[in-house]
Formats: sequence, structure tokens, C-alpha cells
Amino acid sequence: MTNKLKYVGKSVPMHDVMDKVTGEIKYVGDMKLPNMLYAKLLLSDIAHGVIKSIDISKAQALKGVVKIYTYENTPSTSYNSHIWYDGLKAIEDEYLFSKQVRFYGDRIAAVAAEDKETAERAISLIKVEYEKLPHIISPLEAKENPEYRITSKEIKSGEPENIIQTAEIVVETALKTQKVHHAAMETHICLANKELDGTVTIWTPCQVAFQVQLVVCTALGLPKDKVRAIKAAMGGSFGGKGQPVLEPVCAYMAYDLGKPVKLYMDRTECIIATRTRTATIGNVSTAVDAEGNILARDIKMLVDAGAYMTNGEAVALAMGKKAFRLYKIQNQRYTAEVVYTNTPIGGACRGYGSPQIHALTEINIDAAARRLGMDPVKLRLKNLFQPYDKDSIGGPALGNARVIQCVEKGMEVFNWKEKRERPKAIGRYVRGVGMACATHGNGYYGAYQDYITMSLMMNEKGEIILNSGIHDLGCGTVTTMKQIVSEVFDIPLDKVTAVEGDTFKSPFDSAGTQASRVTFVCGACALKAAEQTRAKLVHYASRILGCAEEQVVLENGMIYASDQPDKKQAYGDMVTSIQKTLSEKVEVSCTYESPANPASYAVNFVEAEVDTMTGMVRILEVLAVHDIGKAINPGFVEGQIQGAIQMGIGFALSEEISVDSGGIVKETNLGKYHIVNAPDMPDVKVMLIEEGEEHGPYGAKSVGEVSTVAIAPAIINAISNAVDIDITALPATPERVLEAIKRKNIISEVRQ
Repeated sequence: MTNKLKYVGKSVPMHDVMDKVTGEIKYVGDMKLPNMLYAKLLLSDIAHGVIKSIDISKAQALKGVVKIYTYENTPSTSYNSHIWYDGLKAIEDEYLFSKQVRFYGDRIAAVAAEDKETAERAISLIKVEYEKLPHIISPLEAKENPEYRITSKEIKSGEPENIIQTAEIVVETALKTQKVHHAAMETHICLANKELDGTVTIWTPCQVAFQVQLVVCTALGLPKDKVRAIKAAMGGSFGGKGQPVLEPVCAYMAYDLGKPVKLYMDRTECIIATRTRTATIGNVSTAVDAEGNILARDIKMLVDAGAYMTNGEAVALAMGKKAFRLYKIQNQRYTAEVVYTNTPIGGACRGYGSPQIHALTEINIDAAARRLGMDPVKLRLKNLFQPYDKDSIGGPALGNARVIQCVEKGMEVFNWKEKRERPKAIGRYVRGVGMACATHGNGYYGAYQDYITMSLMMNEKGEIILNSGIHDLGCGTVTTMKQIVSEVFDIPLDKVTAVEGDTFKSPFDSAGTQASRVTFVCGACALKAAEQTRAKLVHYASRILGCAEEQVVLENGMIYASDQPDKKQAYGDMVTSIQKTLSEKVEVSCTYESPANPASYAVNFVEAEVDTMTGMVRILEVLAVHDIGKAINPGFVEGQIQGAIQMGIGFALSEEISVDSGGIVKETNLGKYHIVNAPDMPDVKVMLIEEGEEHGPYGAKSVGEVSTVAIAPAIINAISNAVDIDITALPATPERVLEAIKRKNIISEVRQ
């Protein structure tokens, strides 16, 4: 079947590529409505305190200022921006504006003005007096304070404590991971307008339009039929636009003023005041026998939610579940404690906890291999899951898990043995190789509701319109859906239209773009809708053609009876005949509920060079091997992986949002926040293992999030292989690498 595919499995351009390269595409920043106002936020410049007074007199007197908003003239309803469906429970501790400041970057006020310059000038004129309160920036300190402790979680199988206590070989690893900025090209922005009927319409580059609607309704106290969220063209997200940050504030201002309002952020504001990757402090103890069998493992994570709860508890649980879906460890415990700190807010970020948990555990696996004197690849191969193995804590079936194949194929292509066994270099520059494995999911099955409804119609021109609540984040979702539909109908992609999320026009989608569900779940729905519509077309056409349904042939946009191939007619003509003769439409509405959540796997191999004088690390080569089931669009898949490797290198070596002792963010722009630039990118080779997945469309499963998970531990393992050091905190900056080298030298001298 795979060899006969015509549209699926082909690298075709994104649907909006020409609009993007020509500058014709309209982002929210490009949109302008009549009488539109511009809005700007005033953010806190302290880490913790209570507002004693806000003097807005000078700002209010500025010509062009329409209104200034604070906690005193806005709703005091609490909400949680993480909640994406009715009935989901989480601590609701967010407000449009609050009298209490919880971190540097917290919302204090907003100005609506006639132009940007006036809005920004007015913000600078607002004077705030605070009563400063003690602040906590360390999760370890927060753990000891009852007011900062949120929750604790445990996941367990077997009796790991007893085995670890009696095992002869126990390897312990500690690792601290940092807060990270998503660094999407498009900064956060939102446009809202109050319509004549009182409805608030919101245009937003978001990942879940129905979540935007729900959160805005909660915060403003409005019914859903009065809030419309439209997913706009997006310049990247990586999870940063997965939670409504600006939308509730922008919507309230538009609703209150009865005018369009555009609320926008610059890069500094995005870094300090939106969401970050959740920081963690992890410890793991692993018991192994002399042959390399993992006997038991105990993982402890301290999760820093930041100043507000958002998804702190959810990401803690997500990390734990991933720990049980990579290696066959029958005796394992995962415990997590979630705490507040007076630091930037944690939230969804590509991988949703997987990069943090895998960094800890995969570095630990290499440490165990060193302890045993064993090749780390061999140790992993002895313990990795086989296809169709069961989740050891009773979670969703792992499916056609091909991680072992990824390792075996990858080590061959990477020349692992040759590179690993070469003599160690001596001198300033030394090289090492490392690898790591990772897993991620395909949706919410087994944890939360996971379904989507799509409608699909063929019109009189033979064109197909797929209406659904999908969200293209710039990764090709729209084109992917079109390829799936085109394959079913054997029709060119330019004959298929797939529209994005609009809560007043789109059928309901339970989760949007989250949990790596889009291709696996939404794509499966598109396939089912297309197949049902095709069946309806065939059924009606058989009546028009006077033949059995089995004789109806659909081929390259033409339809005919197999025994009358000379009487072909275009799809559109057949649709017209069906309408005229049978008074029927070729259209279906299809609801698809995901029946599974298999695991996707990634294995990364890395060669790195360490400058032992400066501590600088240069990545020379990366091989990324992925168990993807089937690539709907191989070009998109490789693009996802290339970008994910770039993000993972930054996570490993250079990216960090940190605060000083006063809780003030240090990295406030891209000059200080160091992402990996193109000249520093290594050669990245991509290898896809396409063995199919039962419930995925044409066998496909996810790649977008898992592709950024294995690279950081693979890099740290390569550094350790090169210079025999332990990295205990990410990122492995030159300072931290040098510190580890010096620490090793001191220990060596003492032992001698």
C-alpha cells in the first residue's frame, strides 16, 4: 500500500509558503480595524509585593490615552490559563490584574491609546508604590515553606526501594534544568473587537481556540455565545502560545470600550512575562546488575511552577509517565513535588516535561554504563521496550515501538563503535561521542478526553472543503490534512481547502494543538471524514451511473463505472448530477475519538568537541533517528527535527532565563539570551524508521515534540565521554564545563 501512495509520503510545500515569502500573509500584527486602539502592559519591576498606590494621573492626562486599567477597575475573577475544557480542575490563581505582585514581570496595568507611541509613553508615566514582601527564587527554599508548596505526586510499580537498598550497584545522578524562552519569531499579540450584538471577537495566534474562548469566558464572566476566538496566522509557538496570556486582558478592554484593541508585546516582555519551560531539580538512583540489567529506579523531581500554577501539576505528572515508557523497569518509583517561586511562570514548552526528565535519566544511564565498563548502547539495548510491550504502570499500549531499531540502525550509520573506541585525544581540543533515547506520546488518550469533529464537503467544482478546528503553527498542519484528504480522493492538493480554528464556525475540537496529537488524532479524523465522504460519493454515483458500488472508480479527479471507462466525468459534474437527480449533498460530519496513545521514539547520536581551556563546546555532528510510523510529508518531518535539534542544543549549552538575588530577570533580550544561531549549527542527519502505527493515518505518529528531547542528554553524554566530567546543571555553559574540569582535576590530585 505504501508504494502506491500518491500524495502521502511526498515532500510538498506548505499551503501558505508563497504568502510568507512574498510578505502577503497577514499576521495579527499586520491587522488593522477601523478606530482600532493600541494597548500596552505595565509590568512589575519587583519580584514580590503588594501595590500600595498607582498614580495614573500623568498618563491619563496624555493626549490620545483612552483608558488605563488596573486591579481597581477590572474583574477580580480568578482563572487558570492552563484549563482547556469544561470540567478540568486546577488551582485558579490568575487574574487580569492583581494587587499582589508575585514575580518580576507580573501585570500591573494596561493602557489603551490611539497609537503605539502614546500607549508606550503613557506606560512610562505610571508610578507605582509597593510594599515589598520577602521573595523566594529557589525551589529548594520554596519546598520548605508551606505557603509555596503546591502538591506532590507519586507513580510507582513494584518495590524499587527494597531492591535499591540491597543492590550491589546503584548509580545516582543529580541534575538541575533551567527555565527556557520559546523564542518564536512572532512575539505575543492579540486583537479583540466588540461586535454590535455584544460578542467579543478575538484574533489570536494560539494553539487552542476553544481554550481561548473558555478562559476568556471565565475571566470576563461571559457566556460562550458571546466570545468568539479565531486562530490567526502564527509565527511560531513551541508551546509558548499554548495558554491564553494576553487574550483575557485584550478581550476585556475591547468589551469595556466597545472598540477594537490590539495588545502587543516586545521581546523583553515575552521573555519575562509570558511562559517558560518549567525548571526542575532532579535526582535518580538506578540499580543494575553486572550484566547491565536495570533492576530498579527511583526518580525524585522538584518542579518549579514559577509564580502561578498554570500547568505545574500537569507537567509534573507528564514527566513521570514518560519515565515508564522507554525502558523495561518493573520496579520503579517517580515522585514529584511542585512549588511556587517568585520567578517567571512555567508553562507548556515543546516536549512538555520530556526534555527535563530524559535529560536526568539518560545522563544517568550513561553513568551506569561507565560504572559497569559497558558500552552505553549495549546497556540500552538490553533494557529498551520491544514492539507491542505493555506500559509497566498500566498506561496506554506502547504500540509498534521501534526504539531498538532506531538504536541499531543509528549506531551503524553514525559509526558509533569506531568513534567510541578511538584513542582519546590529548591536548586543548578533545572530542567525544554520546547518544540518548527518548519517548513521547500521541495525544491524550488514557489521561484526558481526546476527540475532534470535522465536516467535509465536495462542491460542484469538484473541490473539497475540510472544516475543522485545526491550528497550523507554521509546521504544515494544514498541508498535512490536505495530503491525507487528497490521497483518499486521488485529487490534487490545490483542490482541497482546510480551514483553521474559529469557535463560531469550526466543529468542536477537545484539545487543539497539544500533546503531539495533531497528525495522529486530527489526521485520523481527516482520513475518516474523507473515507466516509468518498463512500457517500460512490454510493450516489452508482445510482447515477446505474452500476454496483464496487464498479465505481475514482481516479485523478474523474469518476466512472469500471465497465464504461470511456464515460468518465469530473467529480464536480457528478456532484451536480447528484444534487439535481437525487437532491443529495456529498458531505459528512465526522466525530473521531482517539482509541490509543502509542509511544513515539527518538534516538540521537552526537559528536562534540570540547575546548578544555575555555570550556566551549562545539557540536560537530548529529544523527537523529525517529520511529515515526509513516511520514505524511517527509520534508515537514525533517524540518521539525532540524529545528528541534537547534532548540535542544540551546537547552543543553546556552539558553537560560535566570534571576538575580532580587528576583530580577537577567536575560531580557536576545543579546543576553543565547539561542543557537545558524553558523553554530552542526550537520544534522535525519533517519526515519517507518514501520507503521495501527491507528495513525496511513500509519503515521508524532514527531514535533519528541524530536527535541534526546539531543540535550546526548550532548552532555558526549561531553562526559570527551573529558570525563559530570555536568550537574543545564545549560552546560563554558563556565560550568570549566568548573567541572577543574573539579575533576582537583579530585584526581587528591587521590594521587
